[in-house]
Amino acid sequence: MADISRPTLPASISADIWAKTLEDSAVMKMARRIDLPGNGLAIPVITGEPQADWVGETEAKPVSNSTVTTKLMQPYKLAVIETVSNELIHDLPRLYATLRERLPFALAKKFDETVFGTTAPGTGFDVLGNATAVALGNDVYAALVTVDGNIATAGGVMDGIAMSPQGKTKLLGATDQAKRPLFIDSVANASIQTILGAPVNYSRGVYKAGTPAQLGFAGDWTHAMYGVVEAIELAISDQASLTYNDGTNDVTLNLWQQNMTAIRAEFRVGFVAETTYFNKITA
Repeated sequence: MADISRPTLPASISADIWAKTLEDSAVMKMARRIDLPGNGLAIPVITGEPQADWVGETEAKPVSNSTVTTKLMQPYKLAVIETVSNELIHDLPRLYATLRERLPFALAKKFDETVFGTTAPGTGFDVLGNATAVALGNDVYAALVTVDGNIATAGGVMDGIAMSPQGKTKLLGATDQAKRPLFIDSVANASIQTILGAPVNYSRGVYKAGTPAQLGFAGDWTHAMYGVVEAIELAISDQASLTYNDGTNDVTLNLWQQNMTAIRAEFRVGFVAETTYFNKITA
């Protein structure tokens, strides 16, 4: 017999989780969002800049013959299942607070990790991990100017930087020749809001360990967009059996037997970018 008194998740919590996911993802803050059909979308890409010129009253006007190509944005499903005790299910305010913090963080972090990585979930999904790399090294200011110059040379304007917490630490420790902090105001506030005029957004999905470590990405974000098929969908169950890896072995979790409930969050999303307008920032 079904337990009709058992609480269900209201539709509003899906909107809250979606809003928090947008807030947690550096990519979603900076790239342009479009509505994406379920079967993908061909996006026109114009190469070359139109050139205007002065002309006399009866003279021929200049013609710009730009090249138009297309990029395919394909959606892929991103999902996570969170398990909680049945006691928490009946404490709705605490449950909502838990879901609003944990689910968006997991979804946003994985999305950013993928975009800033080198492995896409499939075709029609761009990644930035192979962008031109610039090491901060010992002269952080010169390195940042190099990044800005690289983007300008490609024809763009650096209008956004995604930085990892480890990258923020590196920047806060940077000093000038007089050993004064390069970001003086930021040291007092423990935060760096802009670099060379470009807004900075922080995400734990940016960092990748290595030699050198991946600390951040800068670019012209008018040349990047992400598409969403629908907002986050939530499903809840206390009858399923789940399988997960504990780091060593696959473990089966029987929700009914262990008085637990599972909440599944998922959505379909795609990402495309002209990668020449982006630089990777390393240690």
